[in-house]
Amino acid sequence: MLPNNFQKTTLKNGLRIITIPMKQVKSVTVLIMVGAGSRYETKQTNGLSHFLEHMFFKGTKKRPTRFDVYSAIDAVGGELNGGTGKDSIEFYIKVPSLHLELALDVLTDCLLHSKFHKEEIELEKGVIFEEINLYEDTPVVKIGDVFERLLYGDTPLGWNIAGKKEVIKRLQTKDFLNYAKNFFVPNNLLVTIAGDFRQKETLKMVGNYFGSLPKRGLPNFRKVGDDQKIPNVLLQPKKTDQAHFRLGVRAYPLVHKNRYIMAVLNGILGGMASSRLCVEVREKRGLAYYVQSGKQAYKDVGYWVTQAGVDIGKLDEAVKVILGELAKIKDQKTTIQDEELKRAKEHLKGKLTLSLEDSNAVASFYGEQELLENKIRTPKQIITLVDKVTVEDIQRVAREIFVPEKLNLAVIGPYKDRSRFEDLLTLEF
Repeated sequence: MLPNNFQKTTLKNGLRIITIPMKQVKSVTVLIMVGAGSRYETKQTNGLSHFLEHMFFKGTKKRPTRFDVYSAIDAVGGELNGGTGKDSIEFYIKVPSLHLELALDVLTDCLLHSKFHKEEIELEKGVIFEEINLYEDTPVVKIGDVFERLLYGDTPLGWNIAGKKEVIKRLQTKDFLNYAKNFFVPNNLLVTIAGDFRQKETLKMVGNYFGSLPKRGLPNFRKVGDDQKIPNVLLQPKKTDQAHFRLGVRAYPLVHKNRYIMAVLNGILGGMASSRLCVEVREKRGLAYYVQSGKQAYKDVGYWVTQAGVDIGKLDEAVKVILGELAKIKDQKTTIQDEELKRAKEHLKGKLTLSLEDSNAVASFYGEQELLENKIRTPKQIITLVDKVTVEDIQRVAREIFVPEKLNLAVIGPYKDRSRFEDLLTLEF
């Protein structure tokens, strides 16, 4: 049964609490999200949000070491982790439901009382350097950063979340404390609890931990422009046997009336194994082991993109094939079959249903909507909106976004001549 019931509570200091009961589980997830992330950084602090996430479970006055923090949760079979995005930072603990108070205590202790010891910071710098090295040596991952740099340039939204080594080297305890002071305030926090819990008792516990914190003014992020007049290409030369590329277009920000039309369009094009791009690029021509598409939406901008890895001598052909599929789907003479439309819709609905079987996933589903959009749609409401999408909707959106001047191509491979790829993107399609 889909978790369609939730309750929102706001404390006097602005802290928001979302609670979602799940009667069919015996676990509970406590997720704390912060309205922060790498796009709130400057050149002098790029990478700090991600670094802070690493340091979050390293020790407090109550639990002085990483071992003390993790062993408290290990002892009840729970899990804890965090993640950093460009628009948010999150930390969660999932435990058997009878240990809800322990999860809240550990999370709030780390959030509000982390010490950021100098010795731990210096040790963790080495870990982050190796993480950066891993990304640099993994083109299938790195190409995402290259593509966003192409779109957003030298702005926080175009920078890598992990930051630059020269910046990481300079970060000190005071930088972490200042960040926490500015961002970890109640009116910038969201506590989401999903699973098996008692509503009244849970709200009281959260209030006890956070209710006395003072409300403060909040920093803002730098918005970026999304206007594009001509197609763009960005090459990252690298000696490889396989070229990894992203080919995409600017599309819509997070809150937009076309968001679910885009989701269905993406499903038809490259969002599932039976999609058009998978059939044309992989199955019919054998150009790629993997080819996929997706959409990314931030508060102010967004894009649709397809990604693949191909033989370095077949990159031009792969790009042309993809452009051909984009042309077809926006052509009114090319019919999207009822069966194809139905399959894309049912795929989306099925993936949503399967993803919400876990209390951690449910907490993220509701929490991300509330934090980033200030509005929550239940799974049932989203399914209704997906069902309303028509062929005419899809072709209208395709004609709006799939135009030559909005094209962007990012490539990692042994190439130096941008002009050959610029010529590809000037083709009418």
